[in-house]
Amino acid sequence: MESLRWSNRPQLQRPVLIAAFEGWNDAGDAATTAVRFLAERWRARPFATIEAEEFFDFTTHRPLVQLDEDGRRSITWPRNRFLSASVPGFGDVILLDGTEPALMWRTFCRQIAHVVESYDVSMTLTLGALISDVAHSRPVDVFGSSADAALSERFHFEPSTYEGPTGIVGVLQTVLHEAGVPSGSLWAAVPSYVHGSPSPKAALALVDKLANLLDVGLPTTDLQIATAAYERQVNKLVSDDEETIELVRKLEQRYDEMSDPAGLVEEVEQFLRERLDE
Repeated sequence: MESLRWSNRPQLQRPVLIAAFEGWNDAGDAATTAVRFLAERWRARPFATIEAEEFFDFTTHRPLVQLDEDGRRSITWPRNRFLSASVPGFGDVILLDGTEPALMWRTFCRQIAHVVESYDVSMTLTLGALISDVAHSRPVDVFGSSADAALSERFHFEPSTYEGPTGIVGVLQTVLHEAGVPSGSLWAAVPSYVHGSPSPKAALALVDKLANLLDVGLPTTDLQIATAAYERQVNKLVSDDEETIELVRKLEQRYDEMSDPAGLVEEVEQFLRERLDE
């Protein structure tokens, strides 16, 4: 695994891997915000990275130049780093704070699979967020999906029946499923009319859902405060446009009348087809 760089080797007992990737499946930065929130709350420490050189086209995903307080330049490359933590009352976890690669997806997934095998990971959960016709003023639905029958039954996930183009999350899920590692995905919906803005509300929904599935206590005050500020900002934005006001009203009515989890399944599948055919 030449692209996998270890900084240390933490001692972990059958950890759960939780992963999110910047890119097409991270609407409103919700999935990566959730993983970074977990890393901070659980005081997770980095222990390995996947080098970016082989997996990214830097003409389309350019590295960033930054200056520190002394004016010294540094370059930030697309990040895929592993962090570990021991969660009180639960056990060990590995967090993957990632970026969807442009190249060599099978080789990229083998780097992750090597970490999974090295630590005898008991389960993998990937986080995602999609652009959808939902209202910012209503609760965020989170949809769980898995090709693993036992995991689907345990967490009341929908069996994965999607067919069509896929992203790195789908490829990783397949690689791990074929390796016998129980794997599932959680998806949150972000309003289409503010999809370009960070959505702490969707991130909070993912964190809450994950904490519920793993049965761990997790204070989320910071995300709750950010969510309240987000809703105030979007309310102000919406109030300045009559068409958006009407759109939000219709979306609120649809949610109140239907609130059908199966509808989000269809939204996820349509999102995958449309985004990956672009």
